[in-house]
Amino acid sequence: MVVATALLMGWPLERAVYLAPVIVVGFAALAGLLILWGKVALQQLRESKRPRLVLTLWLVALGLLVLLSYLGVELPREG
Repeated sequence: MVVATALLMGWPLERAVYLAPVIVVGFAALAGLLILWGKVALQQLRESKRPRLVLTLWLVALGLLVLLSYLGVELPREG
């Protein structure tokens, strides 16, 4: 994790080693959130009356988000 973070952030390896505890805790927190959100999404999918429709809509929304991001579409900003 430390080496991957150093390469991703463009840091020297020595700096990443000093920040290793923070990096490990950050990865653990991210993994915990992903597991929690996954469990919540799965529970909601199981409780829905039409799970195939819900899953299809989730996938279409995710695909649309990826497509718009790839095309570089920006949402209007207030101000």
